[in-house]
Amino acid sequence: MQHTHISAKGRLFDLKLSELWRYRNLVWLFTRRSFLVTYMQTVLGPLWLLIKPLLTSVTYVVLFGNIAKLSTDGVPQLLFYLSGSALWSFFSSCVTDNASTFTNNANLFGKVYFPRLVMPVSSVLSNLILFLIQMLLTLALLLWYTLHGMAAPRLSALVLLPLLLLQLGALAMGFGIIVSSLTTKYRDLRVLLDFGVTLWMYATPVVYPLSAVDGPLRRILLINPVTAPMELYRYCLLGAGSVAAAPLVYSLVFTLLVSAAGIVIFSRVERTFMDTV
Repeated sequence: MQHTHISAKGRLFDLKLSELWRYRNLVWLFTRRSFLVTYMQTVLGPLWLLIKPLLTSVTYVVLFGNIAKLSTDGVPQLLFYLSGSALWSFFSSCVTDNASTFTNNANLFGKVYFPRLVMPVSSVLSNLILFLIQMLLTLALLLWYTLHGMAAPRLSALVLLPLLLLQLGALAMGFGIIVSSLTTKYRDLRVLLDFGVTLWMYATPVVYPLSAVDGPLRRILLINPVTAPMELYRYCLLGAGSVAAAPLVYSLVFTLLVSAAGIVIFSRVERTFMDTV
Protein backbone atom coordinates (compact mmCIF):
# COMPACT_ATOMS: atom_id res chain seq x y z
CA MET A 1 0.00 0.00 0.00
CA GLN A 2 1.34 3.42 -0.98
CA HIS A 3 1.46 6.14 1.67
CA THR A 4 1.72 9.88 1.08
CA HIS A 5 3.31 12.03 3.75
CA ILE A 6 2.01 15.62 3.94
CA SER A 7 4.02 18.14 5.93
CA ALA A 8 4.02 21.90 6.33
CA LYS A 9 7.81 21.85 6.39
CA GLY A 10 9.88 21.93 3.26
CA ARG A 11 12.93 23.35 1.56
CA LEU A 12 12.78 26.83 0.05
CA PHE A 13 12.92 25.60 -3.54
CA ASP A 14 10.93 22.40 -3.00
CA LEU A 15 8.19 23.39 -5.45
CA LYS A 16 6.65 19.91 -5.79
CA LEU A 17 6.13 20.31 -9.53
CA SER A 18 6.15 16.54 -10.00
CA GLU A 19 3.24 16.34 -7.57
CA LEU A 20 1.43 18.95 -9.63
CA TRP A 21 1.81 16.70 -12.68
CA ARG A 22 0.30 13.77 -10.80
CA TYR A 23 -2.76 15.93 -10.16
CA ARG A 24 -3.12 16.95 -13.81
CA ASN A 25 -6.63 15.49 -13.97
CA LEU A 26 -7.65 17.80 -11.14
CA VAL A 27 -6.13 20.72 -13.05
CA TRP A 28 -8.37 19.89 -15.99
CA LEU A 29 -11.39 19.48 -13.69
CA PHE A 30 -10.94 22.97 -12.21
CA THR A 31 -10.22 24.41 -15.66
CA ARG A 32 -13.47 22.99 -17.01
CA ARG A 33 -15.43 24.12 -13.94
CA SER A 34 -14.12 27.68 -14.19
CA PHE A 35 -14.97 27.87 -17.88
CA LEU A 36 -18.50 26.49 -17.52
CA VAL A 37 -19.53 28.38 -14.38
CA THR A 38 -18.69 31.77 -15.90
CA TYR A 39 -21.42 31.62 -18.57
CA MET A 40 -23.69 28.84 -17.32
CA GLN A 41 -26.60 31.04 -16.17
CA THR A 42 -26.35 33.81 -18.78
CA VAL A 43 -28.95 34.33 -21.51
CA LEU A 44 -26.46 34.42 -24.39
CA GLY A 45 -24.03 31.96 -22.82
CA PRO A 46 -20.63 31.62 -24.57
CA LEU A 47 -21.69 34.21 -27.17
CA TRP A 48 -20.56 36.80 -24.63
CA LEU A 49 -17.02 35.65 -25.38
CA LEU A 50 -17.44 37.17 -28.85
CA ILE A 51 -19.82 40.02 -28.06
CA LYS A 52 -17.76 41.55 -25.25
CA PRO A 53 -14.44 41.93 -27.16
CA LEU A 54 -16.31 43.12 -30.25
CA LEU A 55 -18.11 45.87 -28.31
CA THR A 56 -14.87 46.79 -26.56
CA SER A 57 -13.03 47.04 -29.88
CA VAL A 58 -15.77 49.17 -31.45
CA THR A 59 -15.50 51.52 -28.47
CA TYR A 60 -11.73 51.72 -28.99
CA VAL A 61 -12.26 52.49 -32.69
CA VAL A 62 -14.50 55.42 -31.79
CA LEU A 63 -12.43 56.79 -28.89
CA PHE A 64 -8.83 56.10 -29.89
CA GLY A 65 -9.13 55.68 -33.64
CA ASN A 66 -11.59 58.39 -34.65
CA ILE A 67 -11.49 60.92 -31.80
CA ALA A 68 -7.88 60.63 -30.55
CA LYS A 69 -6.62 59.77 -34.07
CA LEU A 70 -4.05 57.29 -32.75
CA SER A 71 -2.01 55.39 -35.31
CA THR A 72 -2.55 51.66 -35.88
CA ASP A 73 0.58 51.05 -37.98
CA GLY A 74 -1.48 50.76 -41.15
CA VAL A 75 -3.59 47.92 -39.75
CA PRO A 76 -7.39 48.29 -40.06
CA GLN A 77 -8.59 49.82 -36.81
CA LEU A 78 -11.12 47.16 -35.83
CA LEU A 79 -8.61 44.37 -36.43
CA PHE A 80 -5.88 46.24 -34.52
CA TYR A 81 -8.00 46.82 -31.43
CA LEU A 82 -9.71 43.42 -31.51
CA SER A 83 -6.44 41.51 -31.59
CA GLY A 84 -4.79 43.68 -28.94
CA SER A 85 -7.73 43.57 -26.54
CA ALA A 86 -7.94 39.77 -26.85
CA LEU A 87 -4.32 39.28 -25.76
CA TRP A 88 -4.56 41.90 -23.01
CA SER A 89 -7.78 40.35 -21.72
CA PHE A 90 -5.99 36.99 -21.45
CA PHE A 91 -3.09 38.48 -19.53
CA SER A 92 -5.10 40.76 -17.22
CA SER A 93 -7.66 38.04 -16.43
CA CYS A 94 -4.87 35.66 -15.45
CA VAL A 95 -3.42 38.28 -13.11
CA THR A 96 -6.69 39.25 -11.42
CA ASP A 97 -8.04 35.69 -11.15
CA ASN A 98 -4.85 34.37 -9.59
CA ALA A 99 -4.70 37.31 -7.20
CA SER A 100 -7.72 35.83 -5.39
CA THR A 101 -6.45 32.26 -5.19
CA PHE A 102 -6.17 32.06 -1.40
CA THR A 103 -9.14 34.23 -0.43
CA ASN A 104 -11.58 32.64 -2.90
CA ASN A 105 -10.57 29.06 -2.15
CA ALA A 106 -9.93 29.22 1.59
CA ASN A 107 -12.84 26.90 2.43
CA LEU A 108 -11.73 24.31 -0.10
CA PHE A 109 -8.08 24.51 0.93
CA GLY A 110 -9.07 24.01 4.57
CA LYS A 111 -10.96 20.78 3.87
CA VAL A 112 -8.91 18.73 1.44
CA TYR A 113 -5.29 18.47 0.39
CA PHE A 114 -4.04 18.85 -3.14
CA PRO A 115 -1.15 20.88 -4.58
CA ARG A 116 -2.27 24.49 -4.22
CA LEU A 117 -0.63 25.40 -7.54
CA VAL A 118 -3.44 23.45 -9.19
CA MET A 119 -5.66 26.51 -8.83
CA PRO A 120 -3.38 29.11 -10.47
CA VAL A 121 -2.49 26.75 -13.31
CA SER A 122 -6.13 25.88 -13.96
CA SER A 123 -6.98 29.60 -13.94
CA VAL A 124 -4.40 30.28 -16.66
CA LEU A 125 -5.66 27.35 -18.73
CA SER A 126 -9.26 28.49 -18.38
CA ASN A 127 -8.37 31.99 -19.57
CA LEU A 128 -6.36 30.45 -22.40
CA ILE A 129 -9.49 28.65 -23.61
CA LEU A 130 -11.42 31.93 -23.47
CA PHE A 131 -8.65 33.63 -25.45
CA LEU A 132 -8.65 30.94 -28.14
CA ILE A 133 -12.41 31.28 -28.55
CA GLN A 134 -12.11 35.05 -28.84
CA MET A 135 -9.36 34.58 -31.40
CA LEU A 136 -11.84 32.86 -33.72
CA LEU A 137 -13.45 36.26 -34.30
CA THR A 138 -10.05 37.90 -34.74
CA LEU A 139 -8.92 35.26 -37.24
CA ALA A 140 -12.16 35.54 -39.22
CA LEU A 141 -11.67 39.30 -39.45
CA LEU A 142 -7.98 38.84 -40.27
CA LEU A 143 -8.85 36.46 -43.10
CA TRP A 144 -11.34 38.95 -44.56
CA TYR A 145 -8.85 41.81 -44.48
CA THR A 146 -6.06 39.60 -45.85
CA LEU A 147 -8.17 38.51 -48.81
CA HIS A 148 -8.86 42.17 -49.54
CA GLY A 149 -5.17 43.08 -49.30
CA MET A 150 -5.56 45.15 -46.13
CA ALA A 151 -3.54 42.88 -43.81
CA ALA A 152 -0.44 40.73 -44.20
CA PRO A 153 0.21 38.25 -41.37
CA ARG A 154 3.72 36.82 -41.00
CA LEU A 155 2.87 33.17 -41.57
CA SER A 156 6.40 31.97 -40.86
CA ALA A 157 6.36 33.71 -37.45
CA LEU A 158 3.00 32.34 -36.29
CA VAL A 159 4.80 29.35 -34.72
CA LEU A 160 6.02 31.77 -32.04
CA LEU A 161 2.50 32.47 -30.77
CA PRO A 162 2.24 29.37 -28.51
CA LEU A 163 5.55 30.31 -26.86
CA LEU A 164 4.32 33.88 -26.50
CA LEU A 165 1.13 32.74 -24.78
CA LEU A 166 3.16 30.46 -22.49
CA GLN A 167 5.36 33.38 -21.46
CA LEU A 168 2.47 35.76 -20.79
CA GLY A 169 0.58 33.07 -18.89
CA ALA A 170 3.63 32.41 -16.70
CA LEU A 171 4.21 36.14 -16.14
CA ALA A 172 0.56 36.76 -15.23
CA MET A 173 0.47 33.75 -12.91
CA GLY A 174 3.68 34.92 -11.22
CA PHE A 175 2.30 38.39 -10.56
CA GLY A 176 -1.09 37.04 -9.56
CA ILE A 177 0.12 34.52 -7.00
CA ILE A 178 2.52 37.05 -5.47
CA VAL A 179 -0.43 39.39 -4.90
CA SER A 180 -2.53 36.46 -3.69
CA SER A 181 0.15 35.53 -1.16
CA LEU A 182 0.36 39.09 0.13
CA THR A 183 -3.41 39.60 0.35
CA THR A 184 -3.69 36.89 2.97
CA LYS A 185 -2.45 39.61 5.33
CA TYR A 186 -2.95 42.84 3.39
CA ARG A 187 -6.42 42.89 1.79
CA ASP A 188 -5.92 46.43 0.43
CA LEU A 189 -3.66 45.04 -2.28
CA ARG A 190 -6.59 43.27 -3.94
CA VAL A 191 -8.47 46.55 -4.22
CA LEU A 192 -5.43 48.33 -5.64
CA LEU A 193 -4.82 45.54 -8.16
CA ASP A 194 -7.89 46.31 -10.29
CA PHE A 195 -6.84 49.94 -10.56
CA GLY A 196 -3.24 48.95 -11.20
CA VAL A 197 -4.15 46.56 -14.02
CA THR A 198 -6.16 49.32 -15.72
CA LEU A 199 -3.15 51.65 -15.57
CA TRP A 200 -0.93 48.81 -16.74
CA MET A 201 -2.98 48.50 -19.93
CA TYR A 202 -2.29 52.12 -20.86
CA ALA A 203 1.41 51.54 -20.19
CA THR A 204 1.25 48.69 -22.71
CA PRO A 205 0.81 49.22 -26.47
CA VAL A 206 -2.71 47.80 -26.56
CA VAL A 207 -4.64 50.75 -28.01
CA TYR A 208 -1.60 52.25 -29.76
CA PRO A 209 1.50 50.82 -31.46
CA LEU A 210 4.96 51.24 -29.94
CA SER A 211 6.02 53.03 -33.14
CA ALA A 212 3.74 55.93 -32.16
CA VAL A 213 5.95 56.65 -29.12
CA ASP A 214 9.54 57.87 -29.19
CA GLY A 215 12.15 59.42 -26.96
CA PRO A 216 12.31 58.79 -23.20
CA LEU A 217 8.68 57.65 -23.07
CA ARG A 218 9.46 54.80 -25.47
CA ARG A 219 12.30 53.62 -23.23
CA ILE A 220 9.98 53.76 -20.23
CA LEU A 221 7.37 51.67 -22.02
CA LEU A 222 10.00 49.06 -22.87
CA ILE A 223 10.58 48.56 -19.14
CA ASN A 224 7.08 47.10 -19.08
CA PRO A 225 7.62 43.32 -19.57
CA VAL A 226 4.37 43.01 -21.56
CA THR A 227 5.36 45.59 -24.20
CA ALA A 228 7.74 43.38 -26.19
CA PRO A 229 5.40 40.33 -26.24
CA MET A 230 2.50 42.54 -27.37
CA GLU A 231 4.56 43.94 -30.25
CA LEU A 232 5.79 40.47 -31.22
CA TYR A 233 2.21 39.23 -31.18
CA ARG A 234 1.15 41.98 -33.58
CA TYR A 235 4.17 41.32 -35.78
CA CYS A 236 3.27 37.64 -36.10
CA LEU A 237 -0.47 38.07 -36.48
CA LEU A 238 -0.83 41.38 -38.33
CA GLY A 239 2.56 41.90 -39.96
CA ALA A 240 3.06 45.13 -37.98
CA GLY A 241 4.95 45.89 -34.80
CA SER A 242 8.38 46.86 -33.49
CA VAL A 243 10.36 43.70 -32.76
CA ALA A 244 13.86 43.82 -31.27
CA ALA A 245 15.92 41.12 -29.58
CA ALA A 246 16.94 43.08 -26.45
CA PRO A 247 13.39 43.90 -25.21
CA LEU A 248 12.27 40.33 -25.88
CA VAL A 249 15.19 38.86 -23.92
CA TYR A 250 14.55 41.32 -21.08
CA SER A 251 10.87 40.35 -21.00
CA LEU A 252 11.71 36.64 -20.96
CA VAL A 253 14.24 37.00 -18.13
CA PHE A 254 11.78 39.16 -16.17
CA THR A 255 9.10 36.48 -16.66
CA LEU A 256 11.38 33.72 -15.38
CA LEU A 257 12.32 35.73 -12.29
CA VAL A 258 8.74 36.73 -11.45
CA SER A 259 7.43 33.21 -12.05
CA ALA A 260 10.12 31.62 -9.87
CA ALA A 261 9.66 34.21 -7.11
CA GLY A 262 5.89 33.82 -7.26
CA ILE A 263 5.99 30.03 -6.95
CA VAL A 264 8.47 30.17 -4.07
CA ILE A 265 6.44 32.78 -2.15
CA PHE A 266 3.20 30.94 -2.91
CA SER A 267 4.67 27.64 -1.66
CA ARG A 268 5.77 29.21 1.61
CA VAL A 269 2.52 31.10 2.26
CA GLU A 270 0.31 28.08 1.56
CA ARG A 271 1.67 26.36 4.69
CA THR A 272 0.32 28.97 7.10
CA PHE A 273 -2.23 31.08 5.21
CA MET A 274 -5.21 29.45 6.98
CA ASP A 275 -4.12 31.26 10.14
CA THR A 276 -4.49 34.69 8.56
CA VAL A 277 -6.95 34.47 5.66
